[in-house]
Amino acid sequence: MTTWTDQNADRPVSLTAPSGIDRAAHHRLDEAWLAAAWSHPTTRCFVVSGGQVLIDETSDGRTELVMTPSFEAPLTEAHRYFLGTDEDGVSYFALQKDALPGRIDQSARPAGLREAGLLLSPRDVGLMVHAVGLENWQRTHRFCSRCGERTVIAAAGHIRRCPACGAEHYPRTDPAVIMAVTDEEDRILLGRQVHWPEGRFSTLAGFVEPGESIEQAVRREVFEEVGVSVGRVDYIASQPWPFPSSLMLGFTARATSTDIEVDGDEIHEARWFSRDELGAAFESGEVLPPYGISIAARLIELWYAKPLPTRGFL
Repeated sequence: MTTWTDQNADRPVSLTAPSGIDRAAHHRLDEAWLAAAWSHPTTRCFVVSGGQVLIDETSDGRTELVMTPSFEAPLTEAHRYFLGTDEDGVSYFALQKDALPGRIDQSARPAGLREAGLLLSPRDVGLMVHAVGLENWQRTHRFCSRCGERTVIAAAGHIRRCPACGAEHYPRTDPAVIMAVTDEEDRILLGRQVHWPEGRFSTLAGFVEPGESIEQAVRREVFEEVGVSVGRVDYIASQPWPFPSSLMLGFTARATSTDIEVDGDEIHEARWFSRDELGAAFESGEVLPPYGISIAARLIELWYAKPLPTRGFL
């Protein structure tokens, strides 16, 4: 299947570029190997706290994830997560802490994925996405959903085990669909959520429900949110979205009706735009373009046939 990323290598979906990191999942249960990897002088680690990490600018203008050798890392045994190895055999770990450490040089700053995802290299972004997803899951799933007992961390941060009933719990990922809907006139349907500021429009999106295919989810969500019926649905690309635990599945969809009736609960306003109309709305400031790391911008660009204005929001 050809994806948006394949067709436009110079405009990949954010957070999806090859990181060069092998997650090496076969090592997660090997305590001896993990201990040796942690003590190796080439091993690098970084702290993640509340979805943020420290980033810093280099002398040549790049932005990097602040990492230290493992022997300089702050102490944390229970919340040390193995993220993988690179082609040179360097191992990477994330350390979950209640706060980010201070820096003596004061040059580093905290950043979340919405900012860092636009600045860091594919390797650093890949490591950060992995770490942020694990941290959120670890913080919010401390107790067994079967018996209520407090669980313990296993598999280098990728499993929580219940000592009471023996249940194993794995990191949660919630599939969500996000779609660029067009009609027979090749207009695009964009909506504004109730909590967004005036002028902020984007593609429609929603979560996949139990017992539902992703194509069915696209059709249901569009009809529920704006009252528009959808026929053909085509997959474009996916994007990890740990805000807090989603996997965004991007689609284009062809509407079979055009009358709009917003639900008022999630969507406050929805409109059809031609390319000229959307361009004029961008120019006047009536519509704020969804640039940034979200796959929504890539889906709109696929229809718009050129990059969106850089003025806008994340």
